[in-house]
Amino acid sequence: MANAGTNSKLALLGGEKAVTADPADAFNWPIVTKEDEEAVMAVLRAGAMSEVNVTKEFEKEFADWMGMKHALGYCNGTAALQAAMWACGVGAGDEVISPSMTYWATCTFALSLGAAVNFADIDRDTLCIDPSDIEHRIGPRTRAIVVVHYTGHPADMDPIMEIAARHDIKVIEDVSHAQGGLYKGRKCGTFGHVGCMSLMAGKSFATGEAGIMLTNDRTLYERCIAYGHYERTGLPSNYNPADAQVTETGLREFAGVPLGGAKHRMNQTCSAMGRVQLKYYDERIAEIQQAMNHFWDQLEGVRGIKAHRPPADSGSTMGGWYNARGLYRGEEVGGLSCAKFCEAVRAEGFQCWPGASSPLHLHPVFHKADIFNMGKPTMISFGQRDVRQGPGTLPVTESISEIALGVPWFKKYRPEIIEQHASAYRKVAENYKELL
Repeated sequence: MANAGTNSKLALLGGEKAVTADPADAFNWPIVTKEDEEAVMAVLRAGAMSEVNVTKEFEKEFADWMGMKHALGYCNGTAALQAAMWACGVGAGDEVISPSMTYWATCTFALSLGAAVNFADIDRDTLCIDPSDIEHRIGPRTRAIVVVHYTGHPADMDPIMEIAARHDIKVIEDVSHAQGGLYKGRKCGTFGHVGCMSLMAGKSFATGEAGIMLTNDRTLYERCIAYGHYERTGLPSNYNPADAQVTETGLREFAGVPLGGAKHRMNQTCSAMGRVQLKYYDERIAEIQQAMNHFWDQLEGVRGIKAHRPPADSGSTMGGWYNARGLYRGEEVGGLSCAKFCEAVRAEGFQCWPGASSPLHLHPVFHKADIFNMGKPTMISFGQRDVRQGPGTLPVTESISEIALGVPWFKKYRPEIIEQHASAYRKVAENYKELL
């Protein structure tokens, strides 16, 4: 690597930029080939966008790839999470536990079911829900723990599943950031009672605007069908053989009308593309991992910044390394703010910004929103205990803009490009005193 060195003048202070090469295809994603185009065009030519034959093939292949019994395609990942929450028995007056450091779709639907969200803090190194901050939040109406493998880093599933089993609580894995990622050698999304993920265009497994649910529990699978897949319930029709007779769940009498009043069907252009993407996904994310690990290997031992990745010997991986983050440790560089560090990196040629998602527990929707026009916030409208959390209640989550920062999300192994970007971060870190 071309070492920036401590004597290189920072671009922010008038020096030359560290990043000068054209990145070419290093960041291009998703990879769309003629095979994808032909698969999508076949659906369009057949006028089969709203049927389920291709989707069922995709579901079977995806379930097999994950090593799971059941998969169910969705119009988006949000819908998959909605159905999973209802399938797990979340209802009015109940609670779910969720990290606050996540996208809103992870948990906000609890409010639409009349439930409250009790947010847990995150671990400073994984940025995922902290298992030690879960158990004391469990109450008599807690129905589910929603776990997010945040920006691809696997959450610590072993203690979480142990806590859930002890309290007879369902676990829903939000794998929208971690398709193909491993926790101790096993795919993320296969530990909880239900796994859900987005497959939208910006994700590492990208098929368009789509999502998918996975479970080994036939009852949960049928409940998800009953909630939003009206065309796949009850007796076979002329068009769609029934996927679920819903005999175990007692929902057969509602066949043909979705219990959630929702249409969750996946557009088959997405499932057609998904089938093609799945064929090449493992090799593509292997290259992403090679590229991202090379980036972080260049920065090993540099003060102030730390790789957001599991230990190399843990059996855990970052999958497609979605929305890559780095860990920032200002105390190692004289207390330099993350914002100032990022400003200096931007001057070197990469758009680096501090933080990650905005903490959900501080958003007004979880404090004031009266969704059902009941005259009081939905979080407490159905007899729930008041678990609303204000500033200072989740200190690690609230420090996100000082402990995390953006890094390049390389999709191709291009050593020269990767090393130039790494040199930008090294250069700023090694010259931090000039910024104090």
